[in-house]
Amino acid sequence: MNAQTSVPPFDPAVDVGAWLRQLADTAVASVHPDTLVADQLPAPPPGRTVVVGAGKAAAAMAAALERAWRQRCPEAPLTGLVVTRYGHGPQGQGAPCERIEVLEASHPMPDDLGEKAARRMLEAVEGLTADDRVIALISGGGSALMTLPAEGITLADKQALNRELLRCGAPISQINTVRRHLSAIKGGRLAAAAHPARVVTWLISDVPGDEASLIASGPTLPDTTTPADALAVLTHYGIEVPDSVRRHLVDAPRAPAPTDPDFADDQSVMLARACDALEAARRAAEASGVEVRLLGDDLEGEARELGRAQARLALEARETVTAPLLILSGGETSVTVKGDGRGGRNVEYLLGLFEALRGAEGIHGLAIDTDGIDGSEDNAGALLAPDDWQRAGEQGLDPLDYLSRNDAYTFFQALGTLIVTGPTRTNVNDFRAILVLPRTP
Repeated sequence: MNAQTSVPPFDPAVDVGAWLRQLADTAVASVHPDTLVADQLPAPPPGRTVVVGAGKAAAAMAAALERAWRQRCPEAPLTGLVVTRYGHGPQGQGAPCERIEVLEASHPMPDDLGEKAARRMLEAVEGLTADDRVIALISGGGSALMTLPAEGITLADKQALNRELLRCGAPISQINTVRRHLSAIKGGRLAAAAHPARVVTWLISDVPGDEASLIASGPTLPDTTTPADALAVLTHYGIEVPDSVRRHLVDAPRAPAPTDPDFADDQSVMLARACDALEAARRAAEASGVEVRLLGDDLEGEARELGRAQARLALEARETVTAPLLILSGGETSVTVKGDGRGGRNVEYLLGLFEALRGAEGIHGLAIDTDGIDGSEDNAGALLAPDDWQRAGEQGLDPLDYLSRNDAYTFFQALGTLIVTGPTRTNVNDFRAILVLPRTP
């Protein structure tokens, strides 16, 4: 998002879309690592400090950590490596990392570079002692970026299952349950390899409910699920399971559990969550004179159906509001892919909202992924305004047709209302805002 994060007083006579964009900028800036990491920096241990990490925010977290380290303890040893998504590396972060190596790999489909990065992280924490410390920088996207198949399972197996899990509409909690139990590094296994060194995990949450062990499939946190739970997810969605994967889930030992005494001295710190971004937006909107209704930071479900449900709320509110009302929500929706179109969950949500509103007067909307990338496209999300309904009709754009093909990106591209920000280098998942203006007399 752009550097300007202040939100001016609301004036319906000016560009409402620009006001919503500034509100989204404020929300994203509030959860960026630049504002979060320095206060968490611990004193150096007697031995080494090794940094590992994965996720869309990993490069920015590493850069912020290094800046604070240079200021406070420049002579203390610091080494390590993190992996982030292609294009989310140190570009634009000021001085690049000098001690922490930043690698890039594929997301949402894992690749061999992510596998190599995971192997190198395990090697980096080998042989540590109780005098050493590991700082793990974990954020959303780490599951795909830190991919190390368990013994007997190939990268191709994990890619195939990952593709099916992303298409079937499963919530992230179920997807990451499968990922943990097919991994040699997730589900606390990275921390187990580092012990007896103390492991401190800094987290930026992209999961509804902010369960720490779900973020990036919890490489440094013990697991509460079992291999049987993972197999049950695959069975529930009718996903074909290779024999090697089935054997592993039947025979493999479970991941480290919360009762494992080796985790007793470890620590985890939640740096940022979706609720923090929503709260920043709420404060900014109220300061600009707009009333706010917060629906929650952990909404899930089918993206288009949530859009339709929130359209009904907006239409009901329009009948009674006497001042501008902003409806905010966050979380992570799902898309059951049945077509071959282009899109992500935020534009699919917005197209469901658009179709249900049918150009209702005085209702505007915005939906973005706070990492700057909606699905696998180049946009963060999109905007809608009441007059977009007429413009779509003039161009022959049928929202139901585009929904049937999961082609919301192309729909909003034709309207010229896509939001393209580039990577923000943070990630607390979806940010959705609906602005309802009072009816004109």
